[in-house]
Amino acid sequence: MDFSFYIAKRYLVSKKSNNAINIISWISIAAIAITTAALIVILSAMNGLTSTVANLYNVFEPDLKVTPISGKYFKISNVELNELKLIDGVLAISQTISDKALLKNFDKQTLVSIKGIDTYFNTVTKIDSAIVQGIYGLNDSIHSKIILGRGVADQLQVNVGELSSDLVLFSPVRGKSNSLNPDDNLNQIYCSPCGVFSLNDDFDYQYAFVNIETAKKLFDSPTKITALEISCDKDKTEEVQSILIKKMGSRFDVKNRYQLNDSLFKVLETEKLATFIILAFILVIATFNIIGALTMLIIEKRKDIKTLHSIGASLPLIRNIFMREGFLITGIGATLGLIIGLFICWLQLKYHLVKFGNEFIIPYYPIDLRLNDFVWIFSVIMLIGFFAALYPVRVFTKMDLVR
Repeated sequence: MDFSFYIAKRYLVSKKSNNAINIISWISIAAIAITTAALIVILSAMNGLTSTVANLYNVFEPDLKVTPISGKYFKISNVELNELKLIDGVLAISQTISDKALLKNFDKQTLVSIKGIDTYFNTVTKIDSAIVQGIYGLNDSIHSKIILGRGVADQLQVNVGELSSDLVLFSPVRGKSNSLNPDDNLNQIYCSPCGVFSLNDDFDYQYAFVNIETAKKLFDSPTKITALEISCDKDKTEEVQSILIKKMGSRFDVKNRYQLNDSLFKVLETEKLATFIILAFILVIATFNIIGALTMLIIEKRKDIKTLHSIGASLPLIRNIFMREGFLITGIGATLGLIIGLFICWLQLKYHLVKFGNEFIIPYYPIDLRLNDFVWIFSVIMLIGFFAALYPVRVFTKMDLVR
């Protein structure tokens, strides 16, 4: 065993003549452990929220989405589409049309984003898993069906099981001059609600889904679409995105799921970083106890320091003893904190101690443990502990040896 480490360990566990040193040392360990555990729990909880939000968007957003940079609609041929399908890593491609339309049910009406989807959309996303009422019936090519967001259904007072008449979709006719008869300027499509989906308020009060053929008629777009939505092999998403950017050229945007919701995920990551910094400052305050404990220990062990120096121990060796003492206090506290934090997270995962209630999308607080958080937290704590021990060790050992 390393000599300096052996002495440092003895100093940590041995009883001092002044019992306050033992108390301060263990208070330092406890403070570091509690702060470390808090870091693990809070960061894991924020990871859980980010993962939950990402999973919610997985239901609606594809792995990759191709949209035109200029304008809203574009045309793609079957030959070009087949070329894209042959790219290694591409699992499925869905053509979609999205635009605003007025949706009416008797005297109730609301402006919604209508999304026309083809038969591949449910493969590219998991929209059918979000159906909370009725069925996913958009593959019916004979009848015009519509799936409403829960918020849209509430605004229109639609109940899928009790509806007796169709809903009406209105959209301006493209390329025609105004007529004295307002009805001549509007496309009207009658749709029968087949289901209601629920994700979150952003989607529930904004979107409704129809078959792509219905959307083409509604928006006067028989040959053009607004987006290609692509499902990829998880390990090849970045590679497929790079290939698509080259193939589609500068006229198109190719974004992944996180880029499509860039502002949301940036806010979540910024919140996580801000929380980490605030708790790190608390940790810095907690490590001030190390300065006090080492200062008092060096003063108490003044005779030992002089004795070691007299028998040939160099100043770096003596300083190393007390630096190791500081590392032991920090390391033990950090390790205990990591274990406590991990245990608390496990309890939440296993027994759902903190609950939201069944009326929420997630009934309990989500936890997502990540190895890189443990590594970062432990590294930062040890770095703070190093600087906390550096000042008393360099100053007080020198003063004692000079006397």
